Amino acid sequence: MTALEETKFETYTLGAATFDLSGLPKEYYTLVDGSKSIIWVQPIFQALGLKSLLAASLPVENFTHAVIHGNDYTAVVIKQHGNYLALLIEPHSEILDDQFLTWAQSFDATSLRNNPKFQVI
Repeated sequence: MTALEETKFETYTLGAATFDLSGLPKEYYTLVDGSKSIIWVQPIFQALGLKSLLAASLPVENFTHAVIHGNDYTAVVIKQHGNYLALLIEPHSEILDDQFLTWAQSFDATSLRNNPKFQVI
């Protein structure tokens, strides 16, 4: 993947959150000049909790990602090596494709700490 493609994907990111593998939130990132609301994180927390409940009684293997569509947002949850990453993107964005998911799977959310566009909440 080229640096231009990576920059393009990061441009579409409006917020991010990381969760541990049990589904508990770790960090939130919001736009400095945008909404500080993290209300979009609640459905992700609930979805990860539901996934854990299902996995306790059903074989739920190979979870790679989920897309959650809200009225005002679209969030993508990606399972990474040691955590889950949730990315807030524009609603109805056409950026969601295999290339985006591949980028997101290896994206290091802590890099947003050094991005002047984002702040840690």
